[in-house]
Amino acid sequence: MRFNLQRAIVALIACGLAPCPSSAQGKIQKFDGSNAIAGQDANRHQHPVGSSTLTPEDGLSLIAAALDYRVNLHSRRDCSHLVHAIYDRAGFRYPYVSSYTLYVGTNEFQRVANAQPGDLVVWPGHVGIVVNPAQHAFFSTLRSGPGIDTYDAPYWKQRGQPRFYRYIKRGPARDAPNRLLLTHHGK
Repeated sequence: MRFNLQRAIVALIACGLAPCPSSAQGKIQKFDGSNAIAGQDANRHQHPVGSSTLTPEDGLSLIAAALDYRVNLHSRRDCSHLVHAIYDRAGFRYPYVSSYTLYVGTNEFQRVANAQPGDLVVWPGHVGIVVNPAQHAFFSTLRSGPGIDTYDAPYWKQRGQPRFYRYIKRGPARDAPNRLLLTHHGK
């Protein structure tokens, strides 16, 4: 099943204004480190002093950057370059690596069991950004260009079980002056 960008914006707003439960858990799960996948190489994915992982609010700024990217639809980047550009635009920088490298794991991302908006969803050879974990929606380069799809669609299921990775923020947010912010102006 494929979503258009208008539906993605509605899903984003619904997820941003209301709690977004994990479809597997049926409740909101606060990330406290216990969400990390056990058995990973402790040295490789250990948080440096003064670091933390991407918050749900940070994830929404990534999604805003992804949706804003639709302005550049004429750009034909592959999935890993698209994701790298979106993270960079949102102020979350990391050295470019391929989707295969992301699948194995890098020092900039921590593997997690339950995705939240802004996390990476990765298969060998493909990567995207989770938009709404309750609906399994993600943003990436698709056959028709940048767009939103679900990671439980038959095409993605045949690629195997995806892995989820959360960005590790290093030190204070001094390097993120360009971070896109989402604001809600309620009456």
